[in-house]
Amino acid sequence: MEIEERRGPLTGVKVIDFSWVGTGPMTSRELSYMGAEVVRIESHRYPCPMRLAQPYKDMQAGINRSAYGMCYNTNKYSVCLRLDKPKGREIARKLIMWADVLVQGMTSDAMEKWELDYENVKKFKPDIIYFSTNQPGLTGPYRLFGGYGIMGGAYSGWESVVGYRDLHPVMISTAYTDFIAPWYGACFIISALDYKRRTGRGMLLDQSQWEAGSTFLGPAILDYIVNGRIATPLGNRRPYTAPSGVFLCAGEQRWVAIAAETDEQWQAFCRVVGEDWVDDPKFATVLARKQNEDELETLIGKWTAKKVAEEVMQIMQDAGVPAGVVQNSQDLVDNDPQLKHRRAFEWLEHKEIGAALHNTPAYRSSETPPRLFKAGPCIGEDNDYVYKEILGYTDDDIADFLSDGVIDTIYDAPSIWG
Repeated sequence: MEIEERRGPLTGVKVIDFSWVGTGPMTSRELSYMGAEVVRIESHRYPCPMRLAQPYKDMQAGINRSAYGMCYNTNKYSVCLRLDKPKGREIARKLIMWADVLVQGMTSDAMEKWELDYENVKKFKPDIIYFSTNQPGLTGPYRLFGGYGIMGGAYSGWESVVGYRDLHPVMISTAYTDFIAPWYGACFIISALDYKRRTGRGMLLDQSQWEAGSTFLGPAILDYIVNGRIATPLGNRRPYTAPSGVFLCAGEQRWVAIAAETDEQWQAFCRVVGEDWVDDPKFATVLARKQNEDELETLIGKWTAKKVAEEVMQIMQDAGVPAGVVQNSQDLVDNDPQLKHRRAFEWLEHKEIGAALHNTPAYRSSETPPRLFKAGPCIGEDNDYVYKEILGYTDDDIADFLSDGVIDTIYDAPSIWG
């Protein structure tokens, strides 16, 4: 791999990734965007659930055909290694010796049983930066809790405030904490790398995904601490703003979000709408609008239903009223000029899927722009490169590993595809 392909602020940093599912893989992916060389440990027998998750290319199931498995692992190398075998753990220790950073995303006892937890690793690699991320963190009464971001959304408090008012909570449709924790994790690791650069010392980084998720509920938590109020679902509304909602427009399932947060924005909203009802005294103040919010939203919905969502967004924004089209996946990829300008998605060639879109980092640095050069790999795609070029094993060594099942090649876990 030519060094030019990895030019970035983390060029020269080596990462060994034992994580799976969402948070850990996305954390190490961010490091790869910045130039780090990331080797991901996988197994056909115990594949990452994201390799088995829909959607699949052409709706055809396969361990290398999941969009999740591909897009969460951009720029990485994938090797197969059975950690339940002594020789596999020996090879893993050699990879750890090569690495600057270790990423793991399982419950605390998983790495302990393989003697690859921090206390064991630092005995032979004292300067390792050991990043652990899981639902509860490594310590405490729930330390063995195993779960996914769906549970994280519940435990971090989000599912108590999502849904419509006066109804039961609604489960968030995605693994919510998986899309909060990685960015904390990447910053956490970069800080540790700076500390190691200055001192030569490594450290354990212990992340609780529940705690990461709860930081986004700061106002609700503060409201309880100060006022004793427990936050409940509000639907699309906000406590001190009206209107604040999502309204149906012309076309099939086309919606626009509108929020008039100040008196000036409300007055601008009224000028744009130009309907007689905007002058009704029952809507004259924010308090009056909150008291008559059901009627207000009905009237706004009748007005937006006659117009295209993009038109509503544009005329509202031109008047200084916050508004935005509720975009679907087609809008994001094909229709959004801002995302096109910033190249939010790039085509990479995947060995089984073919040409496929990968999302790029949501930031741009002027001196060391992030670069995508390798599609998320097929499982075990980089065995030869890692075992030969990085670790120095011979073809005979690798043949022995294959014969002994240390490197597995066949998916033999129970099928979940039906």
